[in-house]
Amino acid sequence: MISNTDMIYGTRAVIEAIRAGKQIEKILVQTGLNNDLIRELTGVAREHNVPITYVPQEKLNRLTTKNHQGVVCMLSAISYSQVNDLIDFAYSEGREPFFIVLDRVTDVRNFGAIARTAECAGVTGIIIGDKGNAPITSDAMKTSAGALNHLPVCREPDLKKTLKFLRDNGIMVVACTEKAEKDIYEVKFDQPVALIMGSEEDGISDFLLRESDVLVKIPMRGKIESLNVSVATGVAVYEVVRQKLI
Repeated sequence: MISNTDMIYGTRAVIEAIRAGKQIEKILVQTGLNNDLIRELTGVAREHNVPITYVPQEKLNRLTTKNHQGVVCMLSAISYSQVNDLIDFAYSEGREPFFIVLDRVTDVRNFGAIARTAECAGVTGIIIGDKGNAPITSDAMKTSAGALNHLPVCREPDLKKTLKFLRDNGIMVVACTEKAEKDIYEVKFDQPVALIMGSEEDGISDFLLRESDVLVKIPMRGKIESLNVSVATGVAVYEVVRQKLI
């Protein structure tokens, strides 16, 4: 649930929030609106790399009873980082970069739990796409038990390009998926790692699987075929950590 303090309403107010440098998660615009102010908003958002999603009026009405004028802006509880800066920082400290890449993880509680695990495990940062993810609001901060105060998060408009950039910087891209043939315990994590975890609904997108260096799975012994994504992330992250400690 998103609190009212995490949102700004109205076209002009949102435009000014962008120009003032507010950290913005995303902007929701009512489908079909096309006036001068809306065109100004989309232009300003594009200039500042702020994602816009077009939604039915009913969705905006469910978010707030205030006069939103067809525009609701969700504020972010964090400041986003740059992937290349985090890579440079890790190497400068004599550490191997270790990233978690989240593909459309939409549940705030899952995201918060993953962030908490990542921070405890010393992960360099979490990478997400600019659409289709859980909003990083005060609720996400709470469910992370404050981990998001310390763990960098990068928001990337093109995860495919980001994975290529990671590989070009010597980072092995590992997709954790039920479609894999290899168990995670069969793979050697003897270099920097970026671990992809997928959506609660349908896992990792096919185009990201194709960009991965190796596909791994967590062996399942029971009757249920999959783990919750936050639990699966914990298992996978700590296998990487375990191997690094040997």
